[in-house]
Amino acid sequence: MDLGLKGKVAIITGGSEGIGKAAAKSLAAEGANVIIFARRQERLDNASKEILDATGANITTVSGDVTKPKDIEGAVQKAIDLFGKIDILVNNAGTASSNPFDEVDDAEWAADLDLKLFGAIRFSRQVIPHMKKQGGGSIVNVTAVLGKAPPASSFPTAISRAAGIALTKAMSKEFGQFNIRVNTVPIGLIKSEQVHNRWVKAGKGEDEQAWLNKTAAGRGASLQRVGEDYEAGDLITFLSSDRASYITGVSVNADGGASPVT
Repeated sequence: MDLGLKGKVAIITGGSEGIGKAAAKSLAAEGANVIIFARRQERLDNASKEILDATGANITTVSGDVTKPKDIEGAVQKAIDLFGKIDILVNNAGTASSNPFDEVDDAEWAADLDLKLFGAIRFSRQVIPHMKKQGGGSIVNVTAVLGKAPPASSFPTAISRAAGIALTKAMSKEFGQFNIRVNTVPIGLIKSEQVHNRWVKAGKGEDEQAWLNKTAAGRGASLQRVGEDYEAGDLITFLSSDRASYITGVSVNADGGASPVT
């Protein structure tokens, strides 16, 4: 299936590892020009080389922080200078932080919302004028299934991700008239460096894959296993593509069936 991505220009935040890198690799394999944005240049360089080796596609890297408007402006301007347009934005930057309500102070609340919610707002604000001018585009907000059905002790992530899901729907309503599609992919337990570190901290000496699959099953994953990063990356790529041209304002879980709601 031709996804119609050849020659498209995509920016992926948090693109140096995990789901962001997987999405970048998938988009590059389909012929898109990909710009990966993250804080650490060394990790960006490593990701770029990995994607080049896997796909033959050259990747543009931009070092920056989604909490800093000037960094975002610079990344968007670089995309315009290099390619003259921006077709796809994947708002993926973020970390997982789930704690009891009483243990989360104002500073942690503010930092979490600034990174996950306002990071997506800031980047979207910068790319939407270009998408309007060129006649359309696609934005995919990577969120979390916790935002749909928050359990206890899921603060602040469940709240910031719920806000990201609401942001997606509201933006899809506002910008559909400009042929700008906005969708979200709420993530469950997907292999990543963060998830690997959880296994290390568990300190049980258990095989990592077995521990991950058991953890996923314990969280209600119907498929009884952890997800692979490419499975989320390919979903993001599809939603970004011309083959999804009539899909907007939707939330498509990548969680192996763990969420109790659709």
